[in-house]
Amino acid sequence: MRLNHVKRTGVTVVESAVVYPIVFLLVLGLLVGSWGVFRYQELASLARRATRYAAVHGAQYERDTAKKAATAADIYDKAIAPYAIGLDRSRLTYSVKWNASNEQYSSAIVNNELVYTRNTVTVTINYRWLPEAFLGEIKLSSTSVLPMSY
Repeated sequence: MRLNHVKRTGVTVVESAVVYPIVFLLVLGLLVGSWGVFRYQELASLARRATRYAAVHGAQYERDTAKKAATAADIYDKAIAPYAIGLDRSRLTYSVKWNASNEQYSSAIVNNELVYTRNTVTVTINYRWLPEAFLGEIKLSSTSVLPMSY
């Protein structure tokens, strides 16, 4: 028995013309998404690093070592800027906030009792990321909070 074979020339070209652009867009989306995740992880790491630096360079550090306590500018210069390797620093903003002071503890009188409260430092880093695929600006932000520990 003989099979009738219909020749289908050019079918591969037509299928490729439909499938290749879709595959290309999916791969491009994966790449841009992974770059965004990398940028966010770098931002989170910077926030944690800056918070640790601020937590151990407070007022008690100044009293014990006779070195100046960290200010927001010191935190940026020593803990953020040197480690912001893959980030455009002109798109990077930061804020440092101490909940009460640069001290390790604060005290208050509650019900005629002296109560010590652990002070914390909060570092927030924002980054305006312009994806490599020209999709528009995306705002990334990371916040880290630690108790003052020195």
